[in-house]
Parts: sequence; structure tokens; C-alpha cells
Amino acid sequence: MKEKLDISASIVLYNENLEELTSTINAFLSVPLKKKLYLVDNTKSKLFQHLFKQKEIEYIAIGKNIGFGAGHNIVIDRIKNNSNFHLILNPDVNFEKTVIPNLILQLNKDDNLSMIAPKVLFPNGEHQYSCRRYPLLLELIVRRFPVFMSLFNPTISRGQYKDRNLTSAFFAEYLTGCFQLYKTADFVALEGFDERYFLYMEDVDICRKIDQLGKKKLYYPQEVIYHVLKQGSAKDLNLFLRHTSSAIKYFLKWGF
Repeated sequence: MKEKLDISASIVLYNENLEELTSTINAFLSVPLKKKLYLVDNTKSKLFQHLFKQKEIEYIAIGKNIGFGAGHNIVIDRIKNNSNFHLILNPDVNFEKTVIPNLILQLNKDDNLSMIAPKVLFPNGEHQYSCRRYPLLLELIVRRFPVFMSLFNPTISRGQYKDRNLTSAFFAEYLTGCFQLYKTADFVALEGFDERYFLYMEDVDICRKIDQLGKKKLYYPQEVIYHVLKQGSAKDLNLFLRHTSSAIKYFLKWGF
């Protein structure tokens, strides 16, 4: 019988900064575990096909942009019964080689824990609010229009858990999708991400699905990663419309 991988990971590729992507890949490959990284290429031209040839990498060319969630879901049949843990990883993240083994230790302590995520910092060391309460419609609207943020600061602060001690671990409502470490069996049981979301909100949605399994998500700030965070929907009209569309789908599914 084939021995399981300790960990698998998937990165969905589209319009990536090659230097950032290479750094992310090297960070994962440095982890001292039996591992495999799936690079899911959503570009029409198979842009990343010949760039990464390490034996622990499997390249998957889609030939079109199928979106974030659907891209990650491509690997479900490959990891089912083949890895113990699976990492959803953004292409602009960096971390030390000890982060993943230490997070796995925490995941193994609780049978009811499906997913864990570390503290997230910007490259300059500034804190990112990567663990949050489920969003209110008002909160999403205000965050799209910063001119109103000062008027609704309590709503924003509550959504970002600013009323909690963010230096201590706790079970959060949702953990952003730049780095989500799952027990593979649970990710498979969830059937991955809801593919109705092309981009944005799929990470919130899957946390709701974990709730439906009767399981938990742990914010674990004793481990740290660094995330560039493009915030594309604040700068690009097409991405803004994608975000809006996903938000509508989310509230229609889960309620306003």
C-alpha cells in the first residue's frame, strides 16, 4: 500500500509575480515533511508550464481561468486518501520551514478541528486581520467605500476581532484563504470550495461549511506567515464587480 504524504498543497496561478511565486514555492519545499505541491495554472497560454521542475511539484494546466475555488478543487481526487493534511496556499506568501509542522501538531490535538491558520503579517511586519467574524452586509459595503469607514468603525472593528486578544489562539468564525491548513479528510468531506464563487467569499463560505460539519477552525498566532495581499478589488473595476457578485451569492445562500 502506498504511503500517504504528510502534506499536500495547492496554489492556483493566474497573473502572478514570478519572484513572489518562486519565494512561496521555495518556502513550501523547505518543509521537512513528505510533501507534494500542485500548481494549478488558470492561464489560457499555460504560462507557468516549464518554470518549476522539482520532483515534489505536479503542474496542472487548465487552459482557461476557472476561478480560485474551482482551481483548488481540481486536486481533490488526487489528495483523497493520499495525504494527511492539505494546504490552500496563495502565490504571494512566505513562511519559515517550521510553521507547517507546528500547525500540524496543533491540528492533531483535537479531533473536532478541521482547519488551522497562523497569524498573518504584511511583508513590512504590519498585522493583517486574517481572522474575522462572518461579515455583515453593511461591513462589506463600508469597506468598499473607505470614506464611510470612520462612521462605522465599531462595525469594522468587531468584524476584525479587535475586541479579542489576537496574541492568543481561539476558534474564529472564519480565516482568510491565503493560508488554510486542513485535515485532508475534512477538506474532501467538504467537497472543497463552492464553485459558484469565481473569486472572493469562497473562503468565508467554506468556513460556514465547516460549521455544518460540526467542526472548528483555529486561529493560531504563535506561528506567523507573511502575505503581500494585493487587494485587487479595491483597485480594479472588474475585480470589484467579481467581489460584489460573490457577496450577493454569499448572502443569498447564508442569509442577510
